[in-house]
Amino acid sequence: MSNQEGARPEAAGEQKIRYQNPILVGVVLLFAGISVAMIQYKVPTIMTSLMAEFSMNAEAASWLMSIFTLMSIFFAIPAGTLAQRYGAKRMMIVASGIAIVGSIIGLLSGTSAVLIASRAIEGIALTILTTCGPIIVQQNVRPEKIGTTMGVWGIWGCLGSTIAAVLTPTIFETMGFSGLWIAYAVVAAVAAAVVLFVIKDRGLNLSEALEASAEASAQAAKPRYSEIISKDVILFFIGFAIFNICLLAILAFVPTILQMQNFDPTLSGFISTAPMLLSIISSPLFGVISDKIGRVKPLLALAMLVMGPCTFLLYTNTGALLWVAVVIMGLIGMGGVGMFLSGFAKLLPRPELASIGMGVMVTVQGLGQFLGTFLVQGLLGADLTNWFFAGAVLMVLGFVGTAALMLTKMK
Repeated sequence: MSNQEGARPEAAGEQKIRYQNPILVGVVLLFAGISVAMIQYKVPTIMTSLMAEFSMNAEAASWLMSIFTLMSIFFAIPAGTLAQRYGAKRMMIVASGIAIVGSIIGLLSGTSAVLIASRAIEGIALTILTTCGPIIVQQNVRPEKIGTTMGVWGIWGCLGSTIAAVLTPTIFETMGFSGLWIAYAVVAAVAAAVVLFVIKDRGLNLSEALEASAEASAQAAKPRYSEIISKDVILFFIGFAIFNICLLAILAFVPTILQMQNFDPTLSGFISTAPMLLSIISSPLFGVISDKIGRVKPLLALAMLVMGPCTFLLYTNTGALLWVAVVIMGLIGMGGVGMFLSGFAKLLPRPELASIGMGVMVTVQGLGQFLGTFLVQGLLGADLTNWFFAGAVLMVLGFVGTAALMLTKMK
C-alpha cells in the first residue's frame, strides 16, 4: 500500500502523507500485542491449579490453550476482511475490547465449559490483533523501514508470553483467580487507549485508495484469494506453520514437563519463555539487518534451522544443554518472528492484497499453534511423559520447515 499512499496526494491534490516514526509505531503496537498475549499465556504456568479448581483432567485442561489458537483458524480471514472495510486501527481497538469481554466471562465462570468458552472469545481478540498489526505497519511506516518496525512488533507474542509466565504464578498466589483475570484485562484496556491516541488512522480502505491513485483504472480489480496462493507461498506457509508448532510446543508444555521433574513453577515458566525474552534483541536486530541487506530468506532460514533442535533439547534435558537451547533459540530462532511478516509481504504480488493476505497468514499461524498444543499433547501421551519421542518428532518437523523456506524464491 506504500506506493499507493505515496501517489495519493498527487492524485487527489492533498498534502503528502507523513509517515509515523517506525520505532514509535512498533512500540505502540508491541504494547497492544503484549497485553493480549499476556491474556493468552496466563494459563500454562497455573494449569495444574486450574485443573484442581475447575475439576478438569489433563485432556480437558489442554483446551484452555488449544481453543485459544483454534479460533485463529476460523476468524483470521474474516478479520482481514473487516480490517479492509473498517480500518486496521479501529479493529485493533475492537480486539482489545473483545479480550476484555472474554476475561470478564472467564472471571464469572463457574464451570470448566464456561472457562473454555471465555478462552475462545479471548482467542478471537488475539486473531484480530495479529491480523491488523502488520497492516497498520504497512500503512503508517515508510517502505524502507518496514523491516525494522516488523522486528519490533514481531516480539509481542514472545515478550507477552514471557511476562505472563513470570508474573502469573505470583499474581495468582497473592490475588487469586479473580485478581489475575482482572489485572490482565486492565492492561488490555490501557493498551487500547494508547493505540487510540497515538496511531494515526489513515482512513484508507481499498476502494478509496484505488480511486485516489492515478493508476486506479489499471488496478481496480478487487483482491482475490486466488492471487495469494502460489507454490512459493505454500512452501512459506509450511515453514511458518512448523515454526508455530515448535513455539507453542515449548510455551504450552515445557513448564509442565519441567515441573514434573521437580522444577519450581516460576523457574519452569521462565525457562520456557526465556527464548522469547531474548527476542527483544534478536527480532529487531534481524529486522535492521534485513533492511540493510535487502534480503529476508537467509535470516529466516537460519532462524528456522535452530527451532527443531532447540525444542528437542528443551523437552529432553534439565542441565546445561537446556540453557544452551534457551540461548540459541532466543538469539537466533526468535529472530525470525518479524522476518516471517516481512517475508510474506515480499511474496505478495501486489500491495492491495495485504489485508486479506494477513487473514490467510494468521489462519496458518492459528493452525500451527493449534497443532502445537493439540498434536503435541498426543505425542506426549495421556500422562505427558513421552518427552524424547515428542521432542524427536518436533526436531524433524523443524528441519522440514527449514527445507520448505529454502525452496521458496523469496529474496
